[in-house]
Amino acid sequence: MVPQPVLVTSGSHLALSVLLALVTLALGYILLPFYGAILWGVIIALVFAPLNQWLLPRVRQQRTTAALLTLLIVLVIVVLPMAAVAAALASEAAVVYARLESGDLNPALYFRGVFDALPSPITAVLDRFGLVSFNTLQRRLTAALTQGTQFIATQTFSVGQNAFDFFASFFITLYLAFFLVRDGQTRLQPVWQTLPLAEPDKAHLLQTFVTTVRATVKGNLLVAIIQGALGGLAFWALGVSGALLWAVLMAFMSLLPAVGAGLVWLPVATWLVLTGSLWQGVGLGLYGVLVIGLVDNLLRPILIGRDTRLPDYIVLITTLGGMAVFGLNGFVLGPVIAAMFIAFWQIHVAQHIAAANQQLAQLPESTSSAP
Repeated sequence: MVPQPVLVTSGSHLALSVLLALVTLALGYILLPFYGAILWGVIIALVFAPLNQWLLPRVRQQRTTAALLTLLIVLVIVVLPMAAVAAALASEAAVVYARLESGDLNPALYFRGVFDALPSPITAVLDRFGLVSFNTLQRRLTAALTQGTQFIATQTFSVGQNAFDFFASFFITLYLAFFLVRDGQTRLQPVWQTLPLAEPDKAHLLQTFVTTVRATVKGNLLVAIIQGALGGLAFWALGVSGALLWAVLMAFMSLLPAVGAGLVWLPVATWLVLTGSLWQGVGLGLYGVLVIGLVDNLLRPILIGRDTRLPDYIVLITTLGGMAVFGLNGFVLGPVIAAMFIAFWQIHVAQHIAAANQQLAQLPESTSSAP
C-alpha cells in the first residue's frame, strides 16, 4: 500500500531524513560483501543497453526476450572466453610450478647469467640492499617466482573451496544485469525524480556517469586485450617460456595507463640482453615501444579520454588510485568518481554564476526604487 501524502512538519521531516539515512546505511552494509557483483551487474547493463535497444524491435518489443538474448550474448562473447583463458592460464601456471618443484626448470641458471653480466654500478646498488650475494638474490627471486605460479595454479582449487561465494556473486551479477537491462529505466525513474536538482543538471550527471562507465570499461578492456595479445605473440616468437602466462599478466598490467605493459616486456627485454640474446632483447624493446606502447598511447586517449573528456593525467592518477583503494574494480571506479566530481563542480559553479548574475540584474531596480 502506498502511503497517502500528508502535511509534513519540520520535526517529522527531520526524523524521516534521519531514518532514511540509517536505513540506507544499513542496506549498504548488507550489500557490501557483494559490491563487486552489484557493480559489474550495473556495468553490464550500461555497456550492453544499446544492444538491448537494438534487439527490442526485432523481438516485437518483448522486453524479457530482449534482455535474455542480451545476457546470452554477454555469456558467449565475454564470460565464456574469459573462463577459457583462465582455465588455460591455471593449467600453464600449474605446469610451470611443477617444473620448478621437480627441478626441471631451474631459474638459478638464468639468474647466474644475468647476475654475472650486471655492470659494477648496478652491483653497487644491490650491495646497499644486501643483494650482492648471488645466492641471496637467487633465493629471493626463486621464492617470488614459485609463490607467483603457485598462487595462479591454486586459484582453481580456491574457487572450488569458495564455491558459494563465487556462484553467489556470479548469479547476483547476471540476475541484477537482467532486471536492469529489462526494467532499469522504469524502476529507477521514481528515484531519479526525487533528486533535488534541475532536469538539465540531472541529465548532465546521468550522461557523464553512463559515458564514463562505457568508455572506461570498453577502452581499458580493449587496450588490455590488444596489448596482451601483441606481447604474447612476441614472447612466443622469441621462444620465451610461458607465453600465455606472460600475455595474461601483460593484459592485467595494461589496466595501468602508460606504464602497465612496460612492467612486463621491459624486464624480459633486459633479461634477454644481459643473458647474451642481444638482438632478441633489442628487438623486443623496440617492439614494446613502437607497437605495444603505441597501442596505449593512441587507443586509450581515443577510447577513454575523448568520450569522458578527462585529461590523460587525471585518467592515469585516478586509475592508479582507484585500483589501490578498490582493487581490480578501481580501474572503473577511479575515473568514474573523477568524472562525477568534475560534473558536480561544473553544476555548482554554473549555479553560483547564475545566482550572481541574478543579483546583478536586480541591482538597478533596487537602486532606482530608493528615495
